[in-house]
Amino acid sequence: MTSTLLWSSRLKQLAPLGRVVALLLLLAALGATTEARAQTWMVSTTAQIKLGILDKYGQLGPYTATFVVRSEKTGKEYLLIKELEKGQTGIDVLFPTEPSDPDYFKTEGGEAAKAVPGRYTWECRVAGKKAVSGHFVFPETGNDITVLGQR
Repeated sequence: MTSTLLWSSRLKQLAPLGRVVALLLLLAALGATTEARAQTWMVSTTAQIKLGILDKYGQLGPYTATFVVRSEKTGKEYLLIKELEKGQTGIDVLFPTEPSDPDYFKTEGGEAAKAVPGRYTWECRVAGKKAVSGHFVFPETGNDITVLGQR
């Protein structure tokens, strides 16, 4: 504490340019003593497929849309049921959904769908009948991290 007061009182005696130089020297000395650390980044990549259905002319009124996605590799079927209310003619859903969501794609046994690369078929049933269908290839994703070294 005493050395800080002495340094502070001596700093006031210096001319303005001298004060700037003294402060720069002090900061340089302090900066040299701190340990440099490499910068590390965290990263995530999430792939999802958007599936949708639309009663183009709004003739049905309220209806239940049952989305069924089938993995060609495992044969497992994942279901997601959405209730469409009056005035709502269509809906888009994302596959897979997080199990923490209130509605998520799951097997009849409750197993949540996972983002596993591969070929899938899908359909949407309305009143127990297939209304629309399609297929997709779920992509493989990966991440690369660059660690910036010490300076």
